[in-house]
Amino acid sequence: MKPIECATGVGPFSVPAEECPTARCFSPIASPDARLLILGSMPGPVALNAGQYYAHPRNAFWRIMGELLDFSQGLDYQARVAQLRLAGVAVWDVLYSCRRQGALDTAIDDEVANDLAEFLVTHTAIGHVFFNGAKAESCFRRHVRRHVTLALPERRIAFARLPSTSPAHARLSFEGKLDAWRAVTRALAG
Repeated sequence: MKPIECATGVGPFSVPAEECPTARCFSPIASPDARLLILGSMPGPVALNAGQYYAHPRNAFWRIMGELLDFSQGLDYQARVAQLRLAGVAVWDVLYSCRRQGALDTAIDDEVANDLAEFLVTHTAIGHVFFNGAKAESCFRRHVRRHVTLALPERRIAFARLPSTSPAHARLSFEGKLDAWRAVTRALAG
């Protein structure tokens, strides 16, 4: 049995895959009047260790959001979070917990979803949900979509997948990702 590196938020260490501890997501970034929600799958090991969304230095999330919302990615974490809230942008993850061997989304197993239906019920102004990559969208479709439809039968929410900001998604340049992510500013303007 080959030891693997686990993504848990308590530091990297090697254990057999079946003994990999469960990683848990962060609380959402959201103000009560948020108008748009960006969903990731689950923070990777660098983010879990830092206790911050998108903390990997090569993840393009903060650079993209800074470009779109006109703030410096050089701001400290709390100031960047405040800028998202001020703009009406909420951030959370589809998964509440999982086991992950390393950092790749493809290694996620034992998925448990967050209660996104309740989140959307209490955040009544959210009209757009954007998935940060394919894994977030597939987890949502598998675990959450039916619950959201049942909880909010009359509410119209637009759902769209954007290219992952992860450095693992290297097929697309930063400029290509930024161009696709302009859908966020269009949704906020609409």
